[in-house]
Amino acid sequence: MRALVATLLLAGVGAGAVASRDGIAQQATRPIAVIEDHSRFEFTMVTRWNQVLLGRFPESEGDVLQLPDGRRQVRIRLSTATVEIVDHPRYTRYMRGPRFFDAPRFPDVTFLSDPYDAELLHTGGALHGRLRMHGIQRREQFVLSPAECVRPGRDCPIIAVGTVRRGQYDLDGWRMAMRDEVRFSMHVRLRDTADER
Repeated sequence: MRALVATLLLAGVGAGAVASRDGIAQQATRPIAVIEDHSRFEFTMVTRWNQVLLGRFPESEGDVLQLPDGRRQVRIRLSTATVEIVDHPRYTRYMRGPRFFDAPRFPDVTFLSDPYDAELLHTGGALHGRLRMHGIQRREQFVLSPAECVRPGRDCPIIAVGTVRRGQYDLDGWRMAMRDEVRFSMHVRLRDTADER
């Protein structure tokens, strides 16, 4: 699997072979879907002068697990080695370097959701879980948009957003120039593992 846990996440299906460094998903029985390569994991940061910087994680992997009680659990991994700030090569180098993500030491960002009901993908709402970034793990919340199709993740993307404070993860580079809030946005596409049989 490729290396790159918002959004998001998300999906209502099943998990694949991603062994989360945060720990094994609780009581998982089987993966029912994997996150497709063309899913989008993005983030925005705002400077003190109100310039908005758009970031992307081009490399991602993840899956959705079906738990014994029928609920789902999603796992996501994003590679910091290829993270980029769109149209800003200098900022991109800075993001990967020792004063920010420090990709050589902390090669990924991961997210492991709490168990959730599949209906959450249709109704929308809060998805809680553990986000690990820069070697620090914290509980965070992402908000799913109500699905616009019958089969979320397949016929339409699963969309999730969430805001974290980078200072809580010791991502304190650019402290004087950049606001603390980082807004994550995820558009997740899934492939059912049954399709691979």
